[in-house]
Amino acid sequence: MPQKEEIFVGLDIGSSKIVTVVAKLEEDEHLSVIGVGSSNMTGLKKGIVSEIEETVSGISESIEIAERMAGVDISSASINFNGSSISSLNSQGVVAVGRADKQITPEDVIRVEDAAQAVQISPNKDILHSFPRVFKVDDQEGIKDPLGMSGIRLEVETHIITVGIQPLKNLKKVVTQAGIQDDDIIVSPLATAKAVAKKRQKDLGCVVVDFGAETTGISVFEEGEIYYTDVLPIGGAHITNDIAIGLRTSIDVAEKVKVKYGYATKKGVTEKQKIDLSEIDIKEEGTVSTRHIAEIIEARVEEIFRMVRDKLKAIEREALLPAGVIVTGGTARMPGIEEKAKEVMKLPAQIGQPHNLFGMTDKVYDPALSTAVGLLLYNYEECTSSKSHFTVAKGLSKPTEFAKKIFKTFLP
Repeated sequence: MPQKEEIFVGLDIGSSKIVTVVAKLEEDEHLSVIGVGSSNMTGLKKGIVSEIEETVSGISESIEIAERMAGVDISSASINFNGSSISSLNSQGVVAVGRADKQITPEDVIRVEDAAQAVQISPNKDILHSFPRVFKVDDQEGIKDPLGMSGIRLEVETHIITVGIQPLKNLKKVVTQAGIQDDDIIVSPLATAKAVAKKRQKDLGCVVVDFGAETTGISVFEEGEIYYTDVLPIGGAHITNDIAIGLRTSIDVAEKVKVKYGYATKKGVTEKQKIDLSEIDIKEEGTVSTRHIAEIIEARVEEIFRMVRDKLKAIEREALLPAGVIVTGGTARMPGIEEKAKEVMKLPAQIGQPHNLFGMTDKVYDPALSTAVGLLLYNYEECTSSKSHFTVAKGLSKPTEFAKKIFKTFLP
């Protein structure tokens, strides 16, 4: 068990803000949040580093604020990777069981996962995550852990997530320059789902939709395991842009209007309520109805949910996830977002936010902090577990190399 004062950190490097969440493990083995830091200085565009110096400064500022609040020094963290270079596929691997007595060993599991990863990917991409979803031994299906079982033929279905090589290198560069070691790098949709999706929801089947500033993350779960991962190059900032254009006002004023008066559907919003723009910014003039604002927002929100629905249709999961849609991210705080999700996706919907934490929960029980909290939870698991739930390519040429290190501890 880790020492009482061992620190765990999640660092969410986003397009609109950079958030650091710090927690420690208490004596009764629960995580207690002791610090949160946020910086609006970010040099990312659509989740990808575009300005190195600004991103480094934003990371440093976020870390320093969290350090002062927590009273600790931060040298490492779990980091997120985001952007439209993220893509996923499900691959099959098959091998013959090696031992003469046909008992499946860790070496067989490594070989079958290697076989599943022998897929063609773009030369400018690399595998970041590899998840063994389910195994099959001979004719016996639905096996989660085949170790010790007997059989002739071992198969695995694996979920593989690939990312752009150069964007990943740039992310590692800014983190290193900020003086932080990456304990692991997790794609944003997985980190977000870690914080908001409960085990029963994953078992039944659900989709987590994370509204970021310039991207929207998608993660689909079935039978407790990840089935599909993707990122759309559209997010909450596009809603702000639409409002700015519709009201002929500045981005800053549009953002304030969205946050204070925004509604994701025009149902129930009347023409009677008017907003005096001069009360938001002295330089502005004129009034606008809240219904007009809702109409602008609804069009973009509906477009995003339709794009998610189209992704589900492509993988034959449209309207087929019993646990429904979990909407999270900053835009999830907007009234009416659940109703719009239900209407467009034809599924049950709910707002997802972090849970099951202690300490400064008033600061982290917020959909906007889902990714940072998910990274914190991954950091805790990575540092305290001798066997990860999945393999992570932490600078290694293949994720399976990490798995080999794990499985070697079980070899005789």
